[in-house]
Amino acid sequence: MRKSLILLALSLLLVLGACSSASGDDDKFPNKNIEFVAPATPGGGWDATARAIQKILKEEKIVEQSMTVVNKPGGSGEVGWQYLSKKDGHSLAINSSLLITNNLLGQSDLTYEKFTPIATLTTEWISVAVPNDSPYKTAGELMEQLKKDPSSVKIGIAPGLGNNDHLSFVQAAKTYGVDVTKLNFLVYESGGDVVTSLLGGHVDAATMAVSESAEQHNANKFKVLAVTSDERLDELPEVPTWKEQGVDMVFPHWRGILGPPDMTEEQIAYWDKVLSEMVETDAWKELLENNGWEDFYKDSSASKKFLAEQTKMYTDLIEQSGLQK
Repeated sequence: MRKSLILLALSLLLVLGACSSASGDDDKFPNKNIEFVAPATPGGGWDATARAIQKILKEEKIVEQSMTVVNKPGGSGEVGWQYLSKKDGHSLAINSSLLITNNLLGQSDLTYEKFTPIATLTTEWISVAVPNDSPYKTAGELMEQLKKDPSSVKIGIAPGLGNNDHLSFVQAAKTYGVDVTKLNFLVYESGGDVVTSLLGGHVDAATMAVSESAEQHNANKFKVLAVTSDERLDELPEVPTWKEQGVDMVFPHWRGILGPPDMTEEQIAYWDKVLSEMVETDAWKELLENNGWEDFYKDSSASKKFLAEQTKMYTDLIEQSGLQK
């Protein structure tokens, strides 16, 4: 009898110890290696963002836990986000509008609602450019022509319809009153191919990231007519925004961070604290400047609201452009 009581007491102590340990683990989050998932091959915006976050959090001693970047390329982000969906709060993934448009175009069943929004971090802006000898000297003149005959202008784009370069142009044209279902887009494999095509006179206009157009514009190889930012950009100070030219739109090409489903409030609060500290560091600000990115920080709560707004906007744009699944 005494032996049984001793065994029972030991069992209770083990159970209580396990519960205490589990509670302690939660209190100590993070308690294992942190993964930043780049849903693409090394190089490019997603990978650069993930590696920059890892580097700055480590060097600025904001996070003491070990951190690694994991590349999961494929399916325009799909492979990486599917991977994240099966992880816990120690794994985060870089995301962009492709998480939204992949779903709207019927290429994925994932939506932001199947994850935990953690932060929105950076944005790039998008430009519209024409050859130097173009008859269109302003974005307004280009839009007037498209309003008269939407298919009369060959517009270069890469790497496919439904991305931000395409949809930002659709939004500008729609806002101006153009029948966007008749726009004449020529699709190229890469941004470099679009630049080459514009320089060679094979297209009448092109839509691309400012990082792809600024160098050529500043070298007087072609002319940028408009940018999607809310104010003029330092790298293109003489180029007006769409809003300055009577087209009431701002279109960011943003990147952010998602967590897996079912993260705890404590885990979300931890990442809010960590990332809000990171974006205030000189190292982060220097990174933005060096890459031509702009600060676009929103915490987890604001990011959730932002993703809902972006989903509605992209739904409308894709329906209007005739790409709806």
